[in-house]
Amino acid sequence: MILFLVLLLLLMAVLGGAFYAYYVAFYSPKSKRNLPPRFDRKSYAPYRGKLESGYQQLRQREWESVTISSREGLKLRGHYCHVADGAPLDIGFHGYRSSPFLDFCGGAGLSFEMGHNLLLVDQRAHGESEGYSITFGIREREDVLCWVDYARERFGLEVKILLYGVSMGASTVLMASELDLPENVRGIVADSPYNAPLEIIRKVARQTGKPDWLIRPLVLLGARMYGGFDLQECDPERAVKHTKVPILLIHGEADGFVPCQMSEPIYRSNPEKVTRLTFPEADHGLSYLADTPRYRQAVCAFCESVLK
Repeated sequence: MILFLVLLLLLMAVLGGAFYAYYVAFYSPKSKRNLPPRFDRKSYAPYRGKLESGYQQLRQREWESVTISSREGLKLRGHYCHVADGAPLDIGFHGYRSSPFLDFCGGAGLSFEMGHNLLLVDQRAHGESEGYSITFGIREREDVLCWVDYARERFGLEVKILLYGVSMGASTVLMASELDLPENVRGIVADSPYNAPLEIIRKVARQTGKPDWLIRPLVLLGARMYGGFDLQECDPERAVKHTKVPILLIHGEADGFVPCQMSEPIYRSNPEKVTRLTFPEADHGLSYLADTPRYRQAVCAFCESVLK
């Protein structure tokens, strides 16, 4: 009897720990979405004025709200800005617990400068998209295919498409790169990606003083039991190894959230398809603001080369 109670308590502790790990890392309640962006982060301090101005300017553009369904039937929301008939289409995927208008408030200007149409996506479990589980790109990569299918249906099978991602969005599009993307997906720009979902979670857990030996199994169990996905099913490093799509990797060398070295193995997995640029002194997702001329030149040159 005592042994049974001990085993029961142990089981309850494991299940409770797994749920806690799921709740902290993956669960996204609607009450915490669509909140006004915070510009008071320490890393934003040098660029706060530019970020606030860029965000307001992007929000003030004329946007069409569009909706598609994921493969599981979730309603996913996007925001489309039309620039010119027949122009290439840029599709942007934002980061973890963030929003497209914040993460692309700088880089979106390049799309407009190049005369591209722009579709900014609310990733599942973010913004106005349905879902409660953030899967760090595991399920989101399939949503990328759904958005590409939508674009081809709406703008024609020959529309030239570029995929953009920041942070988790960058890892999402990189994981999608090994899927059956149509040939008119011409290139991918990935800013500040992690090389594996589990690795970035372990890194953040270690920073907060949590023991890796405990966090790793609880996170994996929580994702599978309560989120319904395998956190190790895919990762950017393995996916890019099989991609046929040209990729531009961008990473700030002073990235305090996703360490710059995390994009190095992604580059090494397929150097024939991947170009990697790092930006000294740039924090997470801020390379555009840290060195705008170099960022602009790199992205525009990459887009010109893949759109020929």
